[in-house]
Amino acid sequence: MFSDVAKIHIKAGDGGNGAVTFHREKYIAAGGPDGGDGGRGGNVIFIADKGVNTLIDFRYKKKYAAEPGGNGKDERRNGKNGADLIIKVPVGTIVRDTESGLAVCDLKEEGQEFVIAKGGSGGWGNSHFATATRQTPKFAKSGTLGDERDVTLELKLIADVGLLGFPNVGKSTFLSMVSDARPKIANYHFTTLEPNLGVVNLGDGGGFVIADIPGIIEGAHEGVGLGHEFLRHVERTRLLLHFVDVSGIEGRNPLEDFDTINSELKMYSEKLAQKPQVVVANKADIPQFEENFEAFKTELENRGYKVFKISAATKQGVREVLNYALEMLSELPEEEVDESEFIDIDMLKSKEEEMKVEVVDGIFYVTGERVRRIAGSTNFDDYESMQYFQRALIKCGAIKMLENAGVKEGDTVDIYGFEFDFVF
Repeated sequence: MFSDVAKIHIKAGDGGNGAVTFHREKYIAAGGPDGGDGGRGGNVIFIADKGVNTLIDFRYKKKYAAEPGGNGKDERRNGKNGADLIIKVPVGTIVRDTESGLAVCDLKEEGQEFVIAKGGSGGWGNSHFATATRQTPKFAKSGTLGDERDVTLELKLIADVGLLGFPNVGKSTFLSMVSDARPKIANYHFTTLEPNLGVVNLGDGGGFVIADIPGIIEGAHEGVGLGHEFLRHVERTRLLLHFVDVSGIEGRNPLEDFDTINSELKMYSEKLAQKPQVVVANKADIPQFEENFEAFKTELENRGYKVFKISAATKQGVREVLNYALEMLSELPEEEVDESEFIDIDMLKSKEEEMKVEVVDGIFYVTGERVRRIAGSTNFDDYESMQYFQRALIKCGAIKMLENAGVKEGDTVDIYGFEFDFVF
């Protein structure tokens, strides 16, 4: 089964918390603070791997999480860094931020890596907070959360040449004749359900990758039939071989078929419609072919297209088409990704909880990553730490948000399980 779009949830590892410990040794009554730092959380990394051909596995596993960092220890021992999570995807995968729809990376080369979610930083142990006036700090920093987001993986096949045309025009037969691909071939009007790739070897180092792209029907640009799934694969090819059944044995008009598909391409993408096309008039072995061919060829050559007459079933004219395609590819530039479609991953917010205040049964609940870190770094049994807590809530805007929510003196405020009475 072929799968070319998948939506998954990823979570980088959280940073470990710093430790609150003090040096203890025989004959040393009061050693100084020696709490170690928390370890870094693991990153989530995509890597392009030719050994992976589809995105099907992502349909069954939707959530991926890297290892969190370990907490700090005594004697200034730092916590262990969390292991990175490596996720292998097919070469040709574009990764998008699901919420915004923006692309963040294009994994088009074997071994290419991209850090899609960064692990959280480890918190400082209390050994960092000792000063001349504060010699026994009883608090430490908590680790920060790792990035968390929903992403959409989109596989666009990387092929030099795409075989374009309505179902049952002979594309699969052509591909099986010219490459090592073994597509399913049958006399049906729906369509090949998955793109088939093959390598064409013309000798002397000449060759290219060719793809039989799933067939198209009218309305594909609106998602009818395979729709966008079909059109997505056409985008990366540099040259299109547009197959047309010129025999007309099924009562279809070859010229109308040609125009319908090009109309769909143009409505989907102007850039796509401008890709160079070579017209392949197929089924020359059928007697009715000659009745239609000359008029068809004349019309399309007047429009500026190169037209070849072939029979994929008997290999008539096939070599000429391949040689011409190779010649064109030598002159066409490599397909470049439009950089304007991409956004720097650091510009996207992690899927983290924004700071907010909610009132439930008279209790003011404050949530959000910033206040979570503040609360996690506070020793509520220590006077100096509580002073830091109060200053930090004012600085981050939490107190102002509580006032805007209508908090009054004596009301109960809850920050991640820590409750206190609000005092102006």
